Amino acid sequence: MNALLFINGTPPNELPHLEGYDMIACSDGAFHYLKDKNFPLDKLDFISGDFDSHEGSDENIYHEKFIHTPDQDFTDFQKALDILKNHGVQKVDVYGGSGGEQDHFLGNLHVAFLFKNEMEITFFDEFSRYFFIPKNFKIHEVEGKMISLLPFPFVEKISTKGLNWELFNEELSLTKRVGTRNFARENTVEITYENGDVLIFIGN
Repeated sequence: MNALLFINGTPPNELPHLEGYDMIACSDGAFHYLKDKNFPLDKLDFISGDFDSHEGSDENIYHEKFIHTPDQDFTDFQKALDILKNHGVQKVDVYGGSGGEQDHFLGNLHVAFLFKNEMEITFFDEFSRYFFIPKNFKIHEVEGKMISLLPFPFVEKISTKGLNWELFNEELSLTKRVGTRNFARENTVEITYENGDVLIFIGN
């Protein structure tokens, strides 16, 4: 199952197409900007959060879609992913994951890392899309696009094919060397590595 999830970072400049998703959901903070953008709220399967700032006619109309998740030990993003996982969702496109306070952005990356073996999570913002990649990864139709490889927090024996500055069985680490601001010189880019985790950013 595929899901579309809006969370409370910077709203997308343009709302994505809704076709092809089995579920559509948002956090309670994202509900506010979706209202402002005239999002078809009836398309939402659920809105999750603590709802401490909600009041108004839309909240009354869509009250049956609210899932109250007041647990302060987990973020709204993580709680929404748990709900989606319990519904059998395996692939999630996330909007609103970046922007605003940067600790929230880093926290969202941490949450995606926790779920990376259970769900395929892709973030979208005005600059790029980004997600964790498996140890053997290939992506098409990226020639000329910015490609950044961020170790999370390290990766060993990483090699690439199709980038302007290739890697050959090298090591990357957040505290030593990262692989940001590269770009694809070929339409297909291949990446392999042996140990660790890699977050890829693909420029729009």
